[in-house]
Amino acid sequence: MKAVILAAGQGTRLRPVTLTMPKPLVPVANRPLIGYAIEVLKHAGLTEIGIVVNDLDSPICTSLGDGASYGVHLTYIVQAEQRGLAHAIGLCRDFVGDEPFCVYLGDNIFQDKMEAALRAFPHSSAEIALALGEVSDPTRFGIAEIANGRIKRVVEKPKDPPSNLAIAGVYLFRKSIFDAIAQIKPSWRNELEITDAIDLVIRSGAEVSPYRLTGWWIDAGKPDSIIQANQYVLGDLPYSPAPENGEMIIGKSEVSHRVIIGENSKIIDSVIRGPVIIGRNVTVKASFIGPYTSLGDNVVIENSEIDASIIMQNCSIRSIPGRIDSSLVADNSQVAAAPHVPAAHRFILAENSYVQL
Repeated sequence: MKAVILAAGQGTRLRPVTLTMPKPLVPVANRPLIGYAIEVLKHAGLTEIGIVVNDLDSPICTSLGDGASYGVHLTYIVQAEQRGLAHAIGLCRDFVGDEPFCVYLGDNIFQDKMEAALRAFPHSSAEIALALGEVSDPTRFGIAEIANGRIKRVVEKPKDPPSNLAIAGVYLFRKSIFDAIAQIKPSWRNELEITDAIDLVIRSGAEVSPYRLTGWWIDAGKPDSIIQANQYVLGDLPYSPAPENGEMIIGKSEVSHRVIIGENSKIIDSVIRGPVIIGRNVTVKASFIGPYTSLGDNVVIENSEIDASIIMQNCSIRSIPGRIDSSLVADNSQVAAAPHVPAAHRFILAENSYVQL
């Protein structure tokens, strides 16, 4: 069985970060978001993976290459014009051939690794299987209605939802889905909706089975949800004792358990409260780093307090009064103090930003 990761979207909900960085490369716990999708697929034995991008010059292709660093083989498929999920999936017909295949939305992240469902599908009687997760506002999602253990109907963003079970971004298909896609028409959004194609398969009498997710699930398309995903991933870190490396932990520093520190990083006269992940060549001096924070490679933090935030690589934050909380700061940004400042700050910064406070 092959797999396809959809990663051609423009990431408009995550701007300004995604003006220079594709959303699938935004780091969660110092790993690109798309890396979690690749990990789930690889763990289930799916190592032939197609990635749908908007251009072969996309930084996604440059960053992931042929997939060897992940232990998979990657093929890139271009969706030059974003015309909906069904359109993107239809472009993958040559790649998947006649095999059953998995489609994985590249901006979703799951606690559930779904291994049993992924491995079982090729041998099942189902024509389609859908991962479903409970949501508090079903009007914002494609929703499934279940009867007698099968999905009997799917509807996109219903005004009157038949359930609270959202289609959670992982689909298992056989080649029949391509014939269904060929029959559907664009929706009011002028997109080919995958729910319309799935509904055609259901109405043909074929079996469409549900897989109900366990644990948390994040559609990480906005700054708040990226930060929340970072917190969930760090919260799942296993216990590790407090680091005691005298070359890394210097002066009057206090570092708690569940703190991961990369090579050549130094904690100087600072307090680190886990869960926290710190990349390579990072310097934290006279600062406080609170729980659920990720610091990328080559970051410098001096005389500042940071909590529940993502600071990407090559950033510097110096002498900020008050606490930086629940923030997303992209690569190469600088945040420095000015004479008059408020008591708290929150940032969503694109690459190469410069802020003086």
